[in-house]
Amino acid sequence: MSDLAALCWHGNRLGEALQILARHGGLSPRTAGVPEPLPRAAQARGDLLNRWLSSVARGLGIEAAAAEISYADLRQFLPEAGPALLRLPDSGEPRFLALVRGTRRGLYLLGPDLIPRRVSLEVVARCLSGDLEEKHLAETEKLVDEVGLRGNGRERAVTRVLRDQIGGERIGGIWMLTASPGSSFFRQMRSAGLLRRSLVLLGAHLLQYVVWIASWMVIGRAALQGRFDEGWLLAWVLLLLTLIPLRALVTWSQGAIAIGAGGLLKKRLLHGALQLETEEIRHQGAGQFLGRILESEAVESLALSGGFLGMMALIEMAIATVVLALGAGGVLHGLLLVAWVALCVALGVRNFRQRQRWADERLTMTHKTVERMIGHRTRLAQEPPAVRHDDEDQSIVKYLDLSKAMDRSAAALMAIVPRGWLALGLLALAPAFVTGSATPALLAVGLGGVLLANQALEKLAEGVWHLAGAATAWRQVAGLFHAAARERDRNSTGVVSSLDSHDDHHKDQQPILEATDLVFRFRDRRDPVLRGCSLRIEEGDRLLLQGPSGGGKSTLAALLAGLRAPESGLLLSRGLDLQSLGSQEWRRRVVVAPQFHENHVLTETFAFNLLMGGAWPPRPEDLREAEAVCREVGLGELLERMPGGLYQMVGESGWQLSHGERSRLYLARALLQHPDLVVLDESLAALDAETLQRTLDCVLSRARTLLLIAHP
Repeated sequence: MSDLAALCWHGNRLGEALQILARHGGLSPRTAGVPEPLPRAAQARGDLLNRWLSSVARGLGIEAAAAEISYADLRQFLPEAGPALLRLPDSGEPRFLALVRGTRRGLYLLGPDLIPRRVSLEVVARCLSGDLEEKHLAETEKLVDEVGLRGNGRERAVTRVLRDQIGGERIGGIWMLTASPGSSFFRQMRSAGLLRRSLVLLGAHLLQYVVWIASWMVIGRAALQGRFDEGWLLAWVLLLLTLIPLRALVTWSQGAIAIGAGGLLKKRLLHGALQLETEEIRHQGAGQFLGRILESEAVESLALSGGFLGMMALIEMAIATVVLALGAGGVLHGLLLVAWVALCVALGVRNFRQRQRWADERLTMTHKTVERMIGHRTRLAQEPPAVRHDDEDQSIVKYLDLSKAMDRSAAALMAIVPRGWLALGLLALAPAFVTGSATPALLAVGLGGVLLANQALEKLAEGVWHLAGAATAWRQVAGLFHAAARERDRNSTGVVSSLDSHDDHHKDQQPILEATDLVFRFRDRRDPVLRGCSLRIEEGDRLLLQGPSGGGKSTLAALLAGLRAPESGLLLSRGLDLQSLGSQEWRRRVVVAPQFHENHVLTETFAFNLLMGGAWPPRPEDLREAEAVCREVGLGELLERMPGGLYQMVGESGWQLSHGERSRLYLARALLQHPDLVVLDESLAALDAETLQRTLDCVLSRARTLLLIAHP
């Protein structure tokens, strides 16, 4: 521990450490001043520390994800964890290490003097796991001494036995820093090392191609001279052997880039979907959502495939142009290839336009088909059989016509471009061959250039076809991609204020929620749903809101929970508005269980659906509390029936839950987030009298403050 004392950051400089570490880690954080010091309340409680770090990281435009690592994996994890914050396990003032990066030989830690220093991996690992090892070290050493081991063998034996005994124990206090999914995608790729790998791929492919051409030059020279020298033959063999590691490097780089870029794209699209406002997706049907999912997969696969092929084709095209210029056809032969590439691009644009029209019709058919499947019974009852399929038949005919047009343009791109060039390139060599103005060597070089260009054009045509498909699919997912860049949580002032006042929670005289003259109207309506709405909710209040259907009760609940923004008026939580707190902190304070049709059971474990509003993975005490809440609301029999209990898969592809079971799941999910205010929007309507009383008792005992919405 003494070796690390000079590299430790104390709580009063933790925000500064986070900002500087992110900069050294290549995450390009925002530089809008130095973050606030760590509040006193967060120094003693891990959950508050997590919230504070997450909030400060969002203010810097990055993410700080808490991680727990098993003792057995700690030494393999640390070299790959940077940039990361590591909390030293001690009972006094919290101290942290700023890990910039690591290698197998050591870890580079950034101290308060802002100079990275290399420290032994073993020293850091022992500091993080010291308390855990200390509990078992004496017993383990005694056991090893009884065996009679001495020297280095004894140390290795102690280490092995410790890993066997406590290998499954978890070590916390680790926060990994990553670029925010909403930040620049280029910056995310750079942070993930994908740009560096792309340069490696580019260089390896270029070198591979040069070596391949050199090998043919060696064997071609020997063939044209009419004799095979042993030295040239050996050189040819060595060049071919050199291709093996280069091609392996190219293949590995392609796979690493595809996996990394695909993961970043999925993460950004998911983040963008979570950033969408309710009104942006409310009127979209299941078919449109399915279409977006399908197109996101197409963007990933087609863009990566087309990008790889296009990059390789351009390299090969450049080399082929030089070879053609050096051959019998001269510079004009190279310019002819450039013109043919322009034709390839024009055919690609034509194919792109055809694909756009085809994709629009396909997505329209998908949307209509899914909607018809959902409303099949209604169609059977309302539509005459004679005309039920007229619209479908017309759509199919139009779709087939567009498919034929697209296939013709694709055939022209994939077939005419490479084969047409082969004929044109050979025809350009004909004058030199007929007149005998070129030597056999120059004719061989020109012929080789034609064949190289043909191979490059095949890749280029396929790459352009893939990129045209990716560009067509991009139109469906561009909204999600750009929505991820929306910034909602830049200001962390509210979080800091909340943490500072946490211990004085009951002394705070400000209301949990205060609304003044709220006005809200839907985009497609002229008259507002809510006008001049005001209310004040104090700590411990139990409120019942009743009203007729369509009166704006659910809209008010969405406003209070931050799911919608009012057109005008003022809405505060303990004196701070949504802009100051940020949406994540606001939704931590105010949690709503929406109406049944606006809530969801995801295809995951029952525990995940219960605890998805909190930190994940859950702690053992979180799982115990979840089970206790389930039994209090009458879901105990369900847990006993399910073979996996809390770990049973539920949802569309798992255990099917009844209407009442789902309602109580939604209610338990809200309670387990421990908010300041729980809003239940008709959450008790599907329960029988006995279950209703039991569930209500649980809600009243666990919710600090409650707003219950119900019909009269």
